[in-house]
Amino acid sequence: MIDLLYYAAGVMLIVGALFSFLAVVGILRLPDLYTRAHAASKAGTVGSGLTLIAIALVSFDVSVALRAVVGIVFFMLTAPISAHLLSRAAYIAGYMPHSSTVLNELADAQKGDK
Repeated sequence: MIDLLYYAAGVMLIVGALFSFLAVVGILRLPDLYTRAHAASKAGTVGSGLTLIAIALVSFDVSVALRAVVGIVFFMLTAPISAHLLSRAAYIAGYMPHSSTVLNELADAQKGDK
């Protein structure tokens, strides 16, 4: 049974590392701040969450597992919110989306306010 936990944790570590790698690729390859923030917050949160779950599985210590769960909750609460706030601040500061952006709801909302 313990071997099964080690295999599950290993798979979660590999998948978490792949999601983290995809976040890095997204940051390097995507065209503007908004898509980069999306890649970093979504894929980075999933990657770190899977890594922390793997740590919780193999720790066999309640305090370590509890800290891993608290870390997951922290990532789930802070990463998407901070990416949203940073993106909104960048837009208000004048950093426009890439020309390939199809939908710009914030610009539409600002036109309606005028």
